[in-house]
Amino acid sequence: MFSLSLDPISVQQFLVEKNWLFPEEEVQQTEVPGAGNMNFTIRVKTNRRTFILKQSRPYVEKFPQVPAPADRVLREGEFYGLTARIPALSARTPQLLAIDQEQSVLQLEDLGVGSDFTGMYAGNKQLSAEELSGLLDFILVLHDSFQDLPEAERITNRAMRTLNHEHIFHYPFVNGNGLDLDQILPGLEKSAAPLRQHAQLKNRVKALGVQYLADGPCLLHGDYFPGSWLQTPNGIRIIDPEFCFFGPREFELGVMLAHLKLSAQSEAIQDFVLGYYRQKSPLDEGLAQSFAAVEVLRRLIGLAQLPLTLSLEERISLMDQATRTLTS
Repeated sequence: MFSLSLDPISVQQFLVEKNWLFPEEEVQQTEVPGAGNMNFTIRVKTNRRTFILKQSRPYVEKFPQVPAPADRVLREGEFYGLTARIPALSARTPQLLAIDQEQSVLQLEDLGVGSDFTGMYAGNKQLSAEELSGLLDFILVLHDSFQDLPEAERITNRAMRTLNHEHIFHYPFVNGNGLDLDQILPGLEKSAAPLRQHAQLKNRVKALGVQYLADGPCLLHGDYFPGSWLQTPNGIRIIDPEFCFFGPREFELGVMLAHLKLSAQSEAIQDFVLGYYRQKSPLDEGLAQSFAAVEVLRRLIGLAQLPLTLSLEERISLMDQATRTLTS
């Protein structure tokens, strides 16, 4: 299997073999466009344009010890194939330029120099109403546009859902899972231990996991958090839908809500999100809050940690709130 690298000569050779370059187009420079978790991604600068190459390998790029489906970017390609049909969605996602199914490589439009929203976790940015409505309008259109899609065209993405299920609904709640939370923040391991012994909590999390794995009516981005929201010169764009699938809309909104909580967004902002969505599409708010609670817990005591600045006391408070949501 060909492995993409930052070597311009190797990249040029690959692109020529795939016929992905214009006549007399030459690679001049490659660079990493931003910190990614799942895939190997580079920006390619030629004498005519820039574009993005993304390859998925049989492991998580950030955690090479964690196996992952090697063809996951192909599901991302399928997502862009669907969203290209809807102008309101294609306007906010990169254009798919080419796809190599054998080597699991995508060639994507370069959305320009931008930054994702992970700076929110520092706790010093409150999202504006304009930013929130833009983020919500995208998923509202996404969730409601493909419900009548023929079964053969629906993205099930079972392998990626299995991986995600493990790290959301199972691994964080297993005793002796090998993750030393005190290396993240002293005192966190002791605070998390009761959650792994809480039978009622674990049963509720398990039931939500079953709902996550079941097929649903709506096309979901699947990982709708600040790392997938890109601020560009042309506004907010949505990237990295490799976890996409057809499922319950409440999972998507729950993930978004969880990250508003983890980034210390105000209660007014969280209420705005629920009200805005509920006004335009049906929503089981209790289910969304339950998915949000699981996402909060897994981000605090699981492998997929965030650049949080929350104190131990603030994390304990969030864990307590999430536990109450899931057990009341």
